[in-house]
Amino acid sequence: MRVRRWPAAITTAAVMATLPGSASGAPPATREEPHRPQIHYSPERNWMNDPNGLVWHEGEWHLFYQHNPEGSRWGNMSWGHAVSRDLFHWQELPVAIPWSADEHIFSGSVVVDERNTSGFGRPGAPAMVAVYTSAYPATGIQAQSLAYSTDRGRTWTKYAGNPVLDLGSREFRDPKVFWDADAGQWVMAIVLATEHKVRFYRSADLRSWHHLSDFGPANAVGGVWEVPDLFELPVDGDPTRTKWVLVVNLNPGAVAGGSGAQYFVGDWDGTTFTADNVVTGDPAPPAGTLFADFEDGYAGWTVENDPELGPGPFGTAPYPGTVPGQQQVSSFQGRSLVNSFLGLDAPTGRMLSPEFTLKQDYVNLLVGGGAHPHVPGTTTAFVPAGAETVFDFEFPAGRTYEEAGWTATGGLRDRTPVAGPARSERGHVGEKLLTTFVEADTATGTLTSPTFTIGHDHLGVLVGAGGHTGSDGPPTVVELLVDGQVVRTATGGFSGFMNWRGWDVAEFRGRDAQLRVVDEHTGGWGHLLVDHLIATDEPVLPRSVETAVNLVVDGEVVRTATGRDSERLDWVAWDVRELAGRRARLEINDFNSGGWGHVLVDHVMFGDRPATSALERYDWVDHGKDYYAAVSYNDAPGGKRILIGWMNNWQYAGDVPTSPWRGAMALPREFGLTTVDGKIRLVQRPAAQIRGLRGGGTAFTLRDAILGAGVRNLPPAAAGDVLEIEAEFELRDAHRFGLHVRGGDDERTVIGYDAAARRLFVDRTRSGQTEFSPHFPGVHSGPLAVDGNRVRMTVYVDRSSVEVFGGAGETAITDQIFPATSSDQTRLFAEGGQVMVRSLTVRPLRPVWR
Repeated sequence: MRVRRWPAAITTAAVMATLPGSASGAPPATREEPHRPQIHYSPERNWMNDPNGLVWHEGEWHLFYQHNPEGSRWGNMSWGHAVSRDLFHWQELPVAIPWSADEHIFSGSVVVDERNTSGFGRPGAPAMVAVYTSAYPATGIQAQSLAYSTDRGRTWTKYAGNPVLDLGSREFRDPKVFWDADAGQWVMAIVLATEHKVRFYRSADLRSWHHLSDFGPANAVGGVWEVPDLFELPVDGDPTRTKWVLVVNLNPGAVAGGSGAQYFVGDWDGTTFTADNVVTGDPAPPAGTLFADFEDGYAGWTVENDPELGPGPFGTAPYPGTVPGQQQVSSFQGRSLVNSFLGLDAPTGRMLSPEFTLKQDYVNLLVGGGAHPHVPGTTTAFVPAGAETVFDFEFPAGRTYEEAGWTATGGLRDRTPVAGPARSERGHVGEKLLTTFVEADTATGTLTSPTFTIGHDHLGVLVGAGGHTGSDGPPTVVELLVDGQVVRTATGGFSGFMNWRGWDVAEFRGRDAQLRVVDEHTGGWGHLLVDHLIATDEPVLPRSVETAVNLVVDGEVVRTATGRDSERLDWVAWDVRELAGRRARLEINDFNSGGWGHVLVDHVMFGDRPATSALERYDWVDHGKDYYAAVSYNDAPGGKRILIGWMNNWQYAGDVPTSPWRGAMALPREFGLTTVDGKIRLVQRPAAQIRGLRGGGTAFTLRDAILGAGVRNLPPAAAGDVLEIEAEFELRDAHRFGLHVRGGDDERTVIGYDAAARRLFVDRTRSGQTEFSPHFPGVHSGPLAVDGNRVRMTVYVDRSSVEVFGGAGETAITDQIFPATSSDQTRLFAEGGQVMVRSLTVRPLRPVWR
C-alpha cells in the first residue's frame, strides 16, 4: 500500500496561541452521570441531534445544534448553542433560535457576512447570518429562512422577509452556505431529501437565491438524503492540487445500518459538482459453491406458514421478482427469489433449509426487505402455551370499562374497547383491544382494573404505542399495583405493533393486585394499546418480529442478517471459520406484520472469500453505527476543514440509556485528502487541540512484544474509561488481533483487525447495556489495507463511546457503548496465532468538565 502522509500536525500550543482567553471563565463542574461523555460535547439536559451553524468567529468555535429544550426526546426543534475556545471545553449558552407553534427550526448553517452583502451588519461589525430550514407544522412545508446576530451569536433576530426560498416541498431542507471566492457569490447546498438530490443555489445577498444545478441520485440511496456539505481540500498536502468533497448524510441505508454519512470526491466549477467516485451496476457474485439459487423451487426446504393469517408469505414456490403492490425488487440473481411479500406484509411464517456441513470460510447470500433483526430471547408463539387469561377486552357491544368493573378518570370515562384490525396489524388477541387514542390523541386519564389475585409466578400483558416512562415528561405507561403501590411497569416502546411485556411476580404470589393504564401524554405517541393480561408459570417472552435470515448450529442462532428497509438485495458475508466442520441449517423468518414486514433472499453460496456488498463499494465517512449529520466549520483558522458529527443513530437515538440528556457530538475531526493505493481518499483525525487533554496521568507503553493466541490483561496503568490509545501491530500468523477496552467480568468492547478480510472492526455485542434496541448490538467494520505488513490504529475511549481511526485515517469507526462504571480494563488479544505489538501507548485524558 502506498500512502502519502499529511504534513506534521500543528501543535496544540500553536493553535491555542491564536485563540483569545476563556469564553466565559471557569467551565462548569464535572458531570458524573454514569454515561456522561468526558471529552465529547453533550448538553446539560434534554435532547440533541444534528450539529448546525458551525462557524468560527472572533476566537470562538460556535456549535449550534438541533435541540428540544423541553424534553429528552425529539420534538420542539430549536437551535441549541455552545461556544468554545479550543473545540473541547464548551460553554452551553441559552437557546439561540427557539421553536414556536407555527415554526420549528430545522438544520442549517451560519456564515459571517464580512462584506455585509445582506445589510444586516454595519461597517466593521459584520453580522452572523443563520440560514435554516423552517418547518411549518400546519402545512408540513419546509422552506429556507434567515436570522441574524450582531452580538457574537448571543441573540438572534428573524428576517422579516422569511422564508427566502420556498418550493412548496415537504422534503427540502438542511442548507449549508459558504462564500465561493472564485465565483464571488454565496453558494447553498441543500437536499431534496426523498429525490436523493443535492441542489445548489447562488446568491449575492443571502436573501435572493437562484438555482444552479443538481447532483444525484448516486451511490447510496436507501433512505433520505440529508445535511449536505461541499468544501475544497488539497490532495496530499499540495495546495496547488485540490479536489472538492461533497458529504451527503443518509438515513436509513448506511453501511452499518440506519443513519450514516457518505462522501463524493470531484470538481466544482462554481455551478456544477462532478463526482469522480460514482459507482454503477451491481457487484459480481462471489466465487464459491452454490447452495441455493431458488431457480427450481424450494427443493429440500421446509415451509411453515401461520394458518390463521391467510396465505403464507412464501407461497409454494419462489417468486419471479416483484409481487403486485410491492416496490420494484432489484439486484437478485436469475429469474426468482424468496419473497415473503406474498399476501402483502400481513402473513407470517418461516422456511428451514436442509442441513449442511460448514466446510468453507464464508457463507455469502443476497438479502433485502425489512430491517427487523433477530433478537435473542424471543419466541415464535403468538400466545404463550398454558397461559391463563386474567383480563381481556371482549366486552359485549357498547359495554363501557366502568360497567365491566374498571375505574376510569379524565377523558377515558365512558369509553369502550374497540374492534381492532386484523391481529397481524396490531398484534392483539381476539377481536377487541383497549386504546387510549381518543379525541385525536388529546384525551388523558387512567383506567384501573378490578382486583385480582396473583396466582402464578409470571404475568404478561400486550402493550403497544406510547413509550413515555414519565422520567422526562407525561407518561404513557401500564402499571401493576399491589396494595395500591406501583411494583411493575411497561410501555409500548413507540411501536404500533403490540408485544408481550413480561413481569416476574413470584414475590407477590397470593396477593391482590390491579392493572392500571396511565395516559397523561398528548404529544406524539401520546396513547397506549393494551390487551390480554395473562398469568403463566414460565417467563413471558416477547414475540419475535424479525424479518431475518439466521444460521443455526446446535439449535442456536450463530449468525444473522436482515434487510435495510429496501427492496434492493445486497450481499451479506458471514465469517464461519470458527465453525468449520459443524452441521448447520438456515432459517428464513418473517414474523413481522408491520411496515417492511417481509424478507427477500437469494443466491446462498459457500466461499473462501467474503462477498462484497454494494454499500461497501461506496465511500463512507465512518463505518461505525454512530456518526451522522457530519458538517464542517465555516472560516476555521488556517484554512483547516474541521467537521463535527452527531454521535447517534436514528434506529435507537430515542432509547439510549442516558439521563438527563440524550445525545452527544463526536470528536471534532480535521479532514484531508490523501492518495491511498492510487485512489484519492478522505482521511481524518481528531482536531489537534485534543492533545491539550493529555496529562491526566502516567501513560502506559509497550514495545516489540510477541502476543500469542489468547487475551492478555494489561496492568492497571492501562485501565480507564477516558483514554487515548495508539497501537501498531506487525502481522504474523494471527487471524484477528487488537484490543479489549472498557472490559469487566462479562463486558468488553473489542477493537481489532481481521487479517484475512483486511478489515478494521469494532464488536460491541458484549459492551454493556445493549438490550434497549435490537439494532444496537453488532460488529461494525471497514476496509483497511496493510501498510508494509503493519496495521496502525488510534482509539479514543470515553464513558459511552469509542472512536477508532485506522491507518492514515482512511478508515474510521464510531460506536456508542454503555458499560458498567466498573468496566475499565484494557487488554490485548490475538486469535489463531501470534502478532507482534510493535508499539502501544495508552494515555489517560483529562475530562473537559472541571
